[in-house]
Amino acid sequence: MTSPDPLVEGARRAGHFLTLLATDGDAAAELLESLADVRELVFLGAGLSAVARSEARSLPPAQRAQANTRQLRLGLLRDANRSSPEGLRTWLRRAGEEILLIRSQQAIADRLEAADQERTATRAAAEASGTAAASSAATTT
Repeated sequence: MTSPDPLVEGARRAGHFLTLLATDGDAAAELLESLADVRELVFLGAGLSAVARSEARSLPPAQRAQANTRQLRLGLLRDANRSSPEGLRTWLRRAGEEILLIRSQQAIADRLEAADQERTATRAAAEASGTAAASSAATTT
């Protein structure tokens, strides 16, 4: 039997790690501790980086720029700890937390966009029925 592709395995572990991090931080820490090989840690990090970059693309411009800056800083942390499994675990925890932050920012942006669309629809309906015109005429006299 051939060993699994390390990139595929890293992406699978990244998804599993994010699920654990969002629901059970202790289990996420145990997963990281179970990976002793620097190579396994780096491939998990590659999976997390791909997720972070992909999900950050859908953020509004200001949040996307901030996410890109945080990704650069995470890269510096990774490079500073490239041969230290414990240092790489710190990098992976922070990378996972970054993805959770990106997801929360996206949820907020989605709620704001939905509220804006609702206000626009309400205003358009009021203008179409003449309510807005009558309302503004009464307040301007």
